[in-house]
Amino acid sequence: MKFKTFFWFVAPSVFMMLLFIAAPLVSVFIQSFQITQPVMQQIEVETCTPGFLTQTCTTEIKTVPVIDGETGRTQTTTAWVGLQSYKNVLQMDKFWAAIGSGNWGDILQIDFWKALRFTLMYTLVTLPLVVGVGLMIALAVNNAAKVLRGPVIFVSLLPFIITPVIGALSIYWLFVGDGILTAMLERWLDRDIAMFAQAWTIELLIYFYRVWHVAPFAFVIFYAGLQTVNMDTLESAIIDGANRFERLRYVIVPHLMPLIIFIALIHLMDCYRAFDEIIGFRSEAYVTSLQWLTFDFLTPDDAGNRAISRAAASAMLTMIGIVFLLILPLRRTWRDHKGGAH
Repeated sequence: MKFKTFFWFVAPSVFMMLLFIAAPLVSVFIQSFQITQPVMQQIEVETCTPGFLTQTCTTEIKTVPVIDGETGRTQTTTAWVGLQSYKNVLQMDKFWAAIGSGNWGDILQIDFWKALRFTLMYTLVTLPLVVGVGLMIALAVNNAAKVLRGPVIFVSLLPFIITPVIGALSIYWLFVGDGILTAMLERWLDRDIAMFAQAWTIELLIYFYRVWHVAPFAFVIFYAGLQTVNMDTLESAIIDGANRFERLRYVIVPHLMPLIIFIALIHLMDCYRAFDEIIGFRSEAYVTSLQWLTFDFLTPDDAGNRAISRAAASAMLTMIGIVFLLILPLRRTWRDHKGGAH
């Protein structure tokens, strides 16, 4: 392909990536080193009590934001503060104080470290479950009768088709209050159950939702991969006396390993940015994620101000975490690519 043809072929995609990915990323990176604050001024405010003969007036000094006369918006000033926003998010003084005192539980009282703990657990615990459940469904469908494959594939894909927020709300409604499953468990155990009154039960439900929602994606990928397994190799393994587990371990899993790495990459990138689950399960009081923490920084306070610099720092820390999680699978992919090239 000529360079000119190749250039015009990829130019639109490169332009869109620069416009909608690179430019916002650079903007967020710059904002993480800045703090934008409203310009404040002190004014005298006179307050009078009602009445004519008995009316009394008092004067006090109040600090209020300066309003731009032309636009009607609050005037702001931006200052470079270096790593201060990152320090405000990480709160390392409280972190080291908790370690020094031996009270490890105090670390989880810090918003960032509490969100980081859940995000890592949520990402790493659900990864093997998604891969395992997806592979089991794919193997079951691949060995099922042809008449049953279509309906089973359709039913299996339904959780993945549902919008994430709707899926999270569906699981939430099943267990919240007198939900169907909660009522069944209460009748079976003969006791009151509050699934959303403590953090650990909420986490378990969020883990369950993730596996239920994403395992169908892994199933589709694995099912397609199973269609390319070398049947001669499988037949040779059967002749050699290999049982089902041995054929799975030494023939099928090595063949599907590139797909397992692919699913792991997608899962790590998507799961580390968990947000819909926190909103759907309304777990902000007990369980939060790094993505939700960024959203919380951007939520206006009572005065209408947003912590944009802290939100930018939180977003950059989230991206750095994703990069660290992707190092191992990307190294494996690169090593396999180099080995295949030779």
